[in-house]
Amino acid sequence: MPVSSDKAAVAAASFAKATLPVAATTLITDDVGLVHRTMEVSTPDRPIPAYCARPVSGAKWPVMLVLSEVFGVHAHIADICRRFAKLGYLAVAPELFVRQGDPSSLNTIPEILSNIVAKVPDVQLMQDLDATVEWAETEGGDCSRLGVNGYCWGGRVAWLYAAHSSKVKAAAAWYGRLSGPASDLTPQHPLNMASKLQAPVLGLYAGEDPGIPLGTVEAMREALAHGSPAAQASEILVYPRVGHAFFADYRSSYDPHAATEGWAKAIHWFGAHGV
Repeated sequence: MPVSSDKAAVAAASFAKATLPVAATTLITDDVGLVHRTMEVSTPDRPIPAYCARPVSGAKWPVMLVLSEVFGVHAHIADICRRFAKLGYLAVAPELFVRQGDPSSLNTIPEILSNIVAKVPDVQLMQDLDATVEWAETEGGDCSRLGVNGYCWGGRVAWLYAAHSSKVKAAAAWYGRLSGPASDLTPQHPLNMASKLQAPVLGLYAGEDPGIPLGTVEAMREALAHGSPAAQASEILVYPRVGHAFFADYRSSYDPHAATEGWAKAIHWFGAHGV
């Protein structure tokens, strides 16, 4: 990953309150050769904020949707967009919580989950991501090469969007929840949707994640093996001695070996599937 370790830049960046203090392992990607900004995506009911990054030159860049954890589009997610942009992508991270609130302003994860995340309907997420893809097309993105890369909460959404959109060519879901109770807002979960996948998904999971037991991961593998052609082309990797959020370099959960290897696997996955 093309990064520097300028801690002054880290201190000046905007991280969600619930993630503070920022760990010394935090990686910062410079913006040399990039165009990046915060902008708005028009959706059927209102504009939503998003952060985007792309190379300063060229055109018809492959498009990468970057889906956040429960903390929203804070500094870490913006940095991941710049990492993809350094690789030649137009990367965009829409703020999918904007109607329910600002998770970056809350002090604890339980507050974020109960006050914001629990109120977000899946149908809204799919509509917002469809609108983000349309925006990317107007900005010179080549959406015939569309990828989705999501973390934690966004990992679950990556699975769902790979089932929802025929435009997606490949997805990577980092420790995204696979099962849970059905509700009006979240009627289905990845474990129930293997037959509907329209693009192959690379699942990157932790062997010591109490929120996603290995039994659930194995059940997902079994569902994929009997699912759609895209499901059967999917793959799940488990890093046995790491915990949840092992890619989050700004948190104590970060595992540099698993994060580096997982990133390399994800980039190869996208390339192998034409993204």
